[in-house]
Amino acid sequence: MSKPPVLLEICAGSVTSCLAAQTGGAGRVEFCDNLLEGGTTPSYGAIASARAKLTIQLNVIIRPRGGDFLYSDVEFDVMERDVVACKKLGVDGVVIGLLTADGDIDVLRAQRLVELAGSMQVTFHRAFDVARDPLKALEDIIDTGCNRLLTSGQEASAPEGAALISALREAAGERLVVMPGAGVRLNNIAQLVSATGCVEYHTSGRGPIASGMRYRNERVKMGGPGQDEYAIVETSAELVKQIIAEANEAWERLHRAG
Repeated sequence: MSKPPVLLEICAGSVTSCLAAQTGGAGRVEFCDNLLEGGTTPSYGAIASARAKLTIQLNVIIRPRGGDFLYSDVEFDVMERDVVACKKLGVDGVVIGLLTADGDIDVLRAQRLVELAGSMQVTFHRAFDVARDPLKALEDIIDTGCNRLLTSGQEASAPEGAALISALREAAGERLVVMPGAGVRLNNIAQLVSATGCVEYHTSGRGPIASGMRYRNERVKMGGPGQDEYAIVETSAELVKQIIAEANEAWERLHRAG
């Protein structure tokens, strides 16, 4: 029986990027707002629009704010409501991540969100990468009922954390999918496939798109210092195609050699 092809998940910051991911051949989208903060939950309208337009799998991040992953009761109430809203909209999966103050997985709250998700897939996101003990955290995440772990191997990027990612994949076995993410690029996806043996990968595949504005008031800035407000960064369908092709070629080489 032949090995399955690599699945590429695109972290998309807009409905436009979701559609570009689909055009490029991605198997799944993780839909987020505020990518510069690591991703927060998009608006109800944005999720509904993405669901109506996409035929590929649509996962939505459940994160009420940027910053750490220690949530108040008020914030957790928001997360519960967002999971329920995603289920009503027909989303395929949700992406969660919660820690205790001591750096362990918040198992009880994560289990509650998995319970609310029902038949939706649940990915535990890179909150894992700032957990205290990675192997204990992996077992805790499996115990919550999550289907997938997104991780950089507790390093700044997945290529740097490839050794731990490979170890996590082996430890998880068939119990949970380990998906490398963070710093996954066209120029390193082949090496990452070879180093980890994972079958799912996470990237944004983004590039700048020039603004269509002809009139520009350069004196006024709405965002952070140094930000080019007349450039929109979106997922590139062509780049997605190239990353998928490179990943699948690497997968075939790996399994021919094996």
